[in-house]
Amino acid sequence: VESGTKKIGIFAPMITREQFELLMSGEVREAIRRNRERDPLEVALDKRVPHAALVATQVKYLGRAAAKLPSYRAARCILPPRAFEQASSEACAAHKRIGGEAVLDLTCGLGVDAFALSRRFGRVVTLERDPLLARIARDNFARLGVTNVEVVCAAAEEYLARTGERFDWVYADPDRRDAAGRKQVRLEACSPDIVALMPAVRRVAGRLCLKNSPLFDVDAAFALFGGCETEVVSLGGECKEVMVYADGREPRITATALGLGSFGLPRCEAVNAPCTEPFEPGRYGWLVVPDVALQKARLACAALRGRADLWSNEGYGFAASDPGAVLGRVLAIESIEPYDPKALRRTMRGERAELMKRDFPLATARIAADTGIREGGGVRLAFTRIGGRLWTVRLR
Repeated sequence: VESGTKKIGIFAPMITREQFELLMSGEVREAIRRNRERDPLEVALDKRVPHAALVATQVKYLGRAAAKLPSYRAARCILPPRAFEQASSEACAAHKRIGGEAVLDLTCGLGVDAFALSRRFGRVVTLERDPLLARIARDNFARLGVTNVEVVCAAAEEYLARTGERFDWVYADPDRRDAAGRKQVRLEACSPDIVALMPAVRRVAGRLCLKNSPLFDVDAAFALFGGCETEVVSLGGECKEVMVYADGREPRITATALGLGSFGLPRCEAVNAPCTEPFEPGRYGWLVVPDVALQKARLACAALRGRADLWSNEGYGFAASDPGAVLGRVLAIESIEPYDPKALRRTMRGERAELMKRDFPLATARIAADTGIREGGGVRLAFTRIGGRLWTVRLR
């Protein structure tokens, strides 16, 4: 961050050993407590604040933790920026559907998943190969009042090779960035390589719970693990993770929108069959916006079968009558018209509108430019493609 000609070195992605020691000191912890409600940049520029850049970084991430990691914020935990960005939210971590006496977590990181697992298991062993991050995790667990989590500083490969213990479950959230920081999606390219480690995982536990990127293809889970359940999890309309529960169960695919509900089917029944009838705009009074978890799991057509017509798993559903509670949103339709930018420019006359689109070839910015509509406002317009034609849906 620059202020005039002075560069303020805050918000660095890593915490050094020296910075960690400072964060453990009473002086810096008190400075964070006093300044936690201030703007981080103001804190960084305040000469009265000891180690201002370091304090400002923690103030920034404690502020972000209010929504993502509220328990960590309340306990004033240490939040290394990179570890914070890569961590699960507490809401997603708490959703992991496993429990028992003991679990081995191969990928501690900031420890958010281990924290959630500590409430479902009598004992949690969590591995962190970076010595400094392991120290931070131990300190954070102490601040959180967690007493049944053991942080072991070791790589997953090393620990699995030497341990003689048995666990009820193995949990893993592999690092999805390579040494150059590029994102990885294929499991074999992530660290640790869970596919290569499966013989060792099966030796220490009969069951694996694996968290994957939202970009992970759901079909790949069944190809790699066979008898498993694959669950796509969303929060607030955003796809957050693809979970795999590999424990020999009947193959199943599930979509879960946290706070809204779930829909799942045995994989053999999860047929993504879109509507093949001609689109008749005058029939429909309701627009159904399937949750992104349904779309990612390729379950939108199955979930709305008999309640709304979908011509594409990536598109909107259309219902003649109110479909009731669905995994998604239901909006009343005012009219459905062919997409005509010139006509919209005439009728809207530069008004503001919320522009929604699914399975539509143009970006919202392009739609706004072509129609003269300004984004934002109370009017809602949805755009989609059905049967090779583009449509505008005016919503009440």
